[in-house]
Amino acid sequence: MKTFSKTQLIFNHFRAILPVVVLILLGCEESNNGDTTPPGELTVVSTTPTNGGGIITYLLPQDDDILFVRADYTNAQGEDVFRVSSKNNNHIEISGMVEAEPVEISLRVVDENENESNSVTVSLTPERSFIYEILENILLTEDLGGVRVYWENLAEKTVFIYFYIEADGEEDVRILSSSLKTNSQFIRGLYAVPTNISVKVEDFDGNSTSIAELGEYTPLFEEKIDKSTWSLVGNLSINGNAYEGRTVNFWDDIVDTAATNSDNSYFIINRNDNGGVLRWPLEIVIDLNKIVKINRFKVWQRAYWYNGPDATTPYYYQAENLREFDLFVSSDNNEWELLGSFDIGDPKNSEGEIPAEKIEEAAAGHDFNLDEISPNFRYLKFSIRSNYGSDSFTHGSEISLFGRDNL
Repeated sequence: MKTFSKTQLIFNHFRAILPVVVLILLGCEESNNGDTTPPGELTVVSTTPTNGGGIITYLLPQDDDILFVRADYTNAQGEDVFRVSSKNNNHIEISGMVEAEPVEISLRVVDENENESNSVTVSLTPERSFIYEILENILLTEDLGGVRVYWENLAEKTVFIYFYIEADGEEDVRILSSSLKTNSQFIRGLYAVPTNISVKVEDFDGNSTSIAELGEYTPLFEEKIDKSTWSLVGNLSINGNAYEGRTVNFWDDIVDTAATNSDNSYFIINRNDNGGVLRWPLEIVIDLNKIVKINRFKVWQRAYWYNGPDATTPYYYQAENLREFDLFVSSDNNEWELLGSFDIGDPKNSEGEIPAEKIEEAAAGHDFNLDEISPNFRYLKFSIRSNYGSDSFTHGSEISLFGRDNL
C-alpha cells in the first residue's frame, strides 16, 4: 500500500480539476461580444443541510446565455470561498463547515460575458461535519505487521485520517485518505510490540477533529516466508523451462535485473512447449512442504531485455511479462481457496512511455495485500490470466510471501 502526503493528494486533486477551470475561463473570454446586460436573479427553492455543508436548490432566470451559478460564503476556517455550479444544474453544494451554526451564502448568476446578476442571500445551518461521524466509527484490528483500519464515510467526501503511532519511545505519523463510502486499509511496517495509536480526521478544507486516543494494539509478528523448502508440483503446473528460463526460478530468491543477463532468474512459458498455444490460465503449483499463513506478497517481472535499445533498458510491462493472475491456496492439493485476483496494471501512455516511478515500482517488486489473513495452507497455486500482449511467451521473475512461517 502506498502512503501519500496530504500535499501530494491535494496537488493531484487540483491537477484533475484545472482543465475544467481553464475551459470555463476560456469560454468566457471567447464569447465576450460586448454584451453588458446582467442576467436575472435566481429563485431559491429550498435548502437542505448536510454534514459540514448544505445543498441549495434554485430556479434559474430565463436568460439564454447563463454560464454558471456562483455561491460565496465564509468557511469554518474564516476564509472567503466560493463554489460554482453549471447552468445544467438546479442546485449548488457548499462545504467546509464544522459545527451546526448558521452561514450566509450569496448566490449570483454569471453569463457567458461575465456579467453577474444581483446577489440573493440565503441562510443555511449545516449539520455537524461528517469528520466527527468518521472519527466515531473508526475501528482498528491487529494484523500481521501492522493494523487494519476500517471506517465508513457516508458523505463520500475526501478525508485525511492522521494516525499518531507510539511504540518503544518512538513516534510516527501515517496518513490515510479516501472518499469511498466504506474503507478497509492497512498501516504496515509496525513491530509486534504494544503500540499506542491516536487519530484525528481532517476534511479537504482543513477542518479537523481533536486528537482522540484509540488505545493500545500489538501487531502480529510478520516475517518473510522462507523459500528453501519449496518444490514444484510438476504434474499440475505449466512448463516454464524454455531456453534459459526455469519454473523453479520463480522462488529462488534471485530477482532478475535489467543491467545484466548474468542472473537470468525467471521462468519462460513457451507455447511450443505447452501444446502450441497459451491456454489461460497458466498455472504454477508450489508445495511449500510446511504450513504457513500470509497477509501480503510481492511479485517481480522479468527485467532483462535482450533486444532492447541498450543493455540497461528494463523489459517491465512489455508483451511477454505476466500481468493478471489469481492466487489460490490449499492444505491438501485438492480443495483450493481463492485469496484474490490481482493486476499489475499497464502504466504505458499512448506513446508507449512508462513513468519513471512505475519502473522503480517494478524493480522493487509489486506489492499486493490480501483482504484478509489467509487460512493455514501448504500448497500455493499461481494462476496467470494474462500477459501484456504476447501469444507466444509469458515470463515472470520472482514471488515472495509474508506472514507466519512454519506453523
